[in-house]
Amino acid sequence: MKSDVFAALADPTRRTVMERLAREPATATQLAAGLPVTRQAVAKHLGVLEDAGLVRAERSGRERRFSPTPAPLSEAISWMATVGGEWDDRLAALQRYVAGAG
Repeated sequence: MKSDVFAALADPTRRTVMERLAREPATATQLAAGLPVTRQAVAKHLGVLEDAGLVRAERSGRERRFSPTPAPLSEAISWMATVGGEWDDRLAALQRYVAGAG
């Protein structure tokens, strides 16, 4: 659901986690090493991202290795492009109206 994706990405730490995972899959411990938050906080952020469908986890020994799943983000981008196009059309119509009224 798009609202879950937007809510998950509203947090700057989660956006940073996504940027890092886009470069290479990682565990919560690996991600926490480069962030100013605890491993437990990173695990909670990863849970939110996983619930939104933005990441998936695979077992790697005792830990889970996370990687991004692009489909939900692609759907959100497509929706934004559609809505943006509709606004462009509306603004162009308003501009024509204002130009004709002057």
